[in-house]
Amino acid sequence: MAVHSTVVFVDLFGSTGVFESLGNAKATTAVTQATNWVAEKITANGGKVVKLLGDGVLATFKKSPEAIAAVVDIQRNYQLRLAGLPPQLYMPLRIGVVRGNVVLVDDDCYGDAVNTASRLSELTGPHQIWVNDKALENSPKLSDVHFRLLGPIAIRGRSEPCNVYQIEWQEDQNSDYFTVQAPVNPATERAELDALGGQIELVHHEHRQAFQAFELPIHIGRFRVVDFVVNDPRVSRAHASLVWRNGSFLLVDESSYGSWVRFAGSSSDLLLRRDECVLHGQGQIALGTPFTDPSAPIVSFSVC
Repeated sequence: MAVHSTVVFVDLFGSTGVFESLGNAKATTAVTQATNWVAEKITANGGKVVKLLGDGVLATFKKSPEAIAAVVDIQRNYQLRLAGLPPQLYMPLRIGVVRGNVVLVDDDCYGDAVNTASRLSELTGPHQIWVNDKALENSPKLSDVHFRLLGPIAIRGRSEPCNVYQIEWQEDQNSDYFTVQAPVNPATERAELDALGGQIELVHHEHRQAFQAFELPIHIGRFRVVDFVVNDPRVSRAHASLVWRNGSFLLVDESSYGSWVRFAGSSSDLLLRRDECVLHGQGQIALGTPFTDPSAPIVSFSVC
């Protein structure tokens, strides 16, 4: 049976590292405790837990305002929970929220909204919540919550891009962005973004270079013919590329050893191996070796 629903997908970021450091038994206990905690919060906020998926939780809400209020409440309370855990159990949440049609089969749900919510949770940084535009219709008025337009983002497996907003939920965060109180008009805002484009600035040591959206794609690597050179043996000749796709800057890893992305204000890192992610705000990219290596070649980025 097909129904209109708001799908929430919650993912524990960094669980792979927890398994590597603690072993299967202790890590399984930690992950299970965290996902059960999330499931209980979803139920308490009026949602229905569809299933637990290892280090993820799939849930649905009948109405989007309930879902938005729930995921904000979950992130804020989980932040407090994280503060009481040892560093080796640090697994922040990434959340995707999508309003759309789902098909219910034997207490499970399927459909484009489910796939898109899962994909959005994968594309976000730790502590973040990404939602599609339909999920923001009649969005609730919440204290210190802002919705920032990221623009149309390509979702693997979908022919059409998904217009995405980031929920800025931190209560102590100052934001110059608007608060959505009514249904948005994504078509107008998307047209403005596409027309104006954007700029991204890259910095490595003393080398600073800005690129306009219309100049992309550009390539990052240690080979002289690339557009932004990082001269380090751990950096591949053509390590990564920056592309402008559907109104967003994307970092595409093309290397042998991977790239790590750390967004400003986050203590967790996103590993890319032949994968891509949206760059927004400010942050750093470690090329060929993780941030835990003090000598890692690091490129800072700033999107405006």
